[in-house]
Parts: sequence; structure tokens; C-alpha cells
Amino acid sequence: MSGILTKGCVQIYTGDGKCKSTAAFGVAVRMAGRGGRVFIGRFMKGLTSGEILACECLPGIEHEDFGSGEYIVGVPSERDIAEAKRGLRRVREIFEQGDYDMVVMDEINCALRSGLVTPDEVADIIAKRPEHTELIMTGRDAPEELIAMADLVTEMRAVKHYFDAGVPARPGIEY
Repeated sequence: MSGILTKGCVQIYTGDGKCKSTAAFGVAVRMAGRGGRVFIGRFMKGLTSGEILACECLPGIEHEDFGSGEYIVGVPSERDIAEAKRGLRRVREIFEQGDYDMVVMDEINCALRSGLVTPDEVADIIAKRPEHTELIMTGRDAPEELIAMADLVTEMRAVKHYFDAGVPARPGIEY
């Protein structure tokens, strides 16, 4: 068991605004900067982002992707579902080990919205979190049952976005 926190909390970053994952990565960097051990599980992602590249340079942060990297519209494939379930199993293993100060389940709310996992499965993960481990979950449309279980919920709200004017995702900014 690591020893940065005696009491971890559950955080959710949700909403239609930008930078939910980036906020979670920022907290992960803070934890690593204090000598903590962090696991980041990225659900529904496969694209290497700037945050992942930066975290690979930092001791104390590990990451795995649990997705095909293709945005899911409509019915998810069996592969998409299997990857998300693999991610949940991995987080359970990490919680059983109890060696991490922080776990980030990046885009888990989107995996929920897409039907890759159920709110009950994620609620079970939250319930099995070690007392000393901070859990951060990101993604749009966090379900009310998980919001009720969280200690902190931040909703990012889009006021204006250059995507609406046709500006595409840019390396170093969006990924």
C-alpha cells in the first residue's frame, strides 16, 4: 500500500465542455509529483494524446487503453464491449492490490452512455475502492447514481467552441 493519502475521494469531471480528461491528468501529475503512484485507464480511446506522451516521461504514472480508438455511434461492437469489460477487470485488480494512490477512469461516463458497461458495474468498482485511493472518472453525461456516490463533481460547460466554426482537433491542444 502506498501512503500519500489516508482518505481518498471520488471525483467526477463531466459536462459538454472541453478538458475533462486534461483536468484529470493534471491531478494525476500532481500526485506523481508528490511521489504517488497513479494508474490511468482510458476507456474508448486509442489515439495517443499529448497527456499520455507527457505521462510516459513521469515516474509513478502507468496507463492502459481499453478501447478500439474508434468513436462509437449506434450499437457498440463485441470488441468495444469486451475492451470496456477488460478495463473494469483491470481497475478491480488494481483496487485489490491496493498499491495505487490514484486511479483515473478516463471517459468511463462515455462508456456508460454507449452501453459498454452498466452503472451497476461502475458503482461496484466505486464501492470496492481502497480507502486511501483517489478515484477520478471523466466523460460527458455522468449518470445521477454515480454523481450521488461522488465526493466532488465538476461540470464543464461549453460556452463557445471553435469546433463550431470548423476548426479541427489540433495536436497539443485537443490531443
